[in-house]
Amino acid sequence: MTLLTEEQTMISDMAKGFAMKELRPNAARWDKEGNLDRSKLEALGELGFGGIYTTEEHGGSGLTRLDAALIFEQLSRGDISHAAFLSIHNMATWMIDSFAHDQLRAKYVPRLTATELIASYCLTEPGAGSDAASLKTTAKLEGNEYVLNGAKVFISGAGFSDVYVVMARTDEGGAKGVSTFIVDKDAPGLSFGKHEDKMGWRAQPTAMVNFDDCRIPATNRVGDEGNGFKFAMAGLDGGRLNIAACALGGAQDALDRAFAYVQERQQFGRAIIDFQATQFKLADMETELAAARALLYEAASKLDRKTPDATKFCAMAKRFVTDTSSKVANDALQLHGGYGYLGDYEVERIVRDLRVHQILEGTNEIMRVIVAREMMKGQV
Repeated sequence: MTLLTEEQTMISDMAKGFAMKELRPNAARWDKEGNLDRSKLEALGELGFGGIYTTEEHGGSGLTRLDAALIFEQLSRGDISHAAFLSIHNMATWMIDSFAHDQLRAKYVPRLTATELIASYCLTEPGAGSDAASLKTTAKLEGNEYVLNGAKVFISGAGFSDVYVVMARTDEGGAKGVSTFIVDKDAPGLSFGKHEDKMGWRAQPTAMVNFDDCRIPATNRVGDEGNGFKFAMAGLDGGRLNIAACALGGAQDALDRAFAYVQERQQFGRAIIDFQATQFKLADMETELAAARALLYEAASKLDRKTPDATKFCAMAKRFVTDTSSKVANDALQLHGGYGYLGDYEVERIVRDLRVHQILEGTNEIMRVIVAREMMKGQV
């Protein structure tokens, strides 16, 4: 069992306080309007949440992956869309800080950790989803510039973010031919498609990112050529924990709303919480979230300690926590009866937002592949 330190409890409480005061009252409006609130992201940066596990050299908080999971869990109790988007920004910021040369780090990381700049992560392509190594976006060196051509899909923050961390092909050699680049929003040849009409995460703009002879300085390459796929994969264990944490927080919010509702709702002359069927359902939901939380925290602790089975546990946590969270949110909707289907009660928004967590950062089917593969390697 993972026991939290006093400092971790304080960090969690700070994130929860922000979520309840600044995010939760606005979540339904953001969902309807379809926009992120940059001022809230900037305020989160002031709390040190713009570079949670980025080193302190350029303004990062230097916290652990478990700390990050605690933060994203609590922020998602306020609004899943904003919390999940902040997790993507953190992953991109960490990648630049971890793998870029010193000059590039100094140029971007301080502004990213302060959320003066907002970052998006660009890996997925129309023909390269789970098979990310088959990406086709190219980056050709011409003098002191790289010229990028291709397209990325399902990019959170497309058109909103200031910086795009892009995986592009510099060589034909499969995964070993992929490199990483930083592309500024105003780069010539960079454009964005229409906002996708999504089931959930509707506060986040999601669109294609197009590169048409997009020119960037050669100095904007992160690390050496050919290491991009390795960089991308290095961030996925932590990214999976972040997405799981966001799912867990959203499900906890759904359970909180359901618990309050069943105490107020009267049927047959009694509050529906007085019926044993309701009590059993609540007990199961509470138990399932506790189990999911324990696995998430254990996986995060293993990643912090760099244990040999960390990748397996991150995949298990992502699969189990996101599946469980979606089930609990759906059960919360059911406890609301017909009212759960109405936007005013906000549980339907949580159900919609959580559905994608079973797909992104590697589908839950891919998580099963990873777990089985690690078991066969002896990581049981």
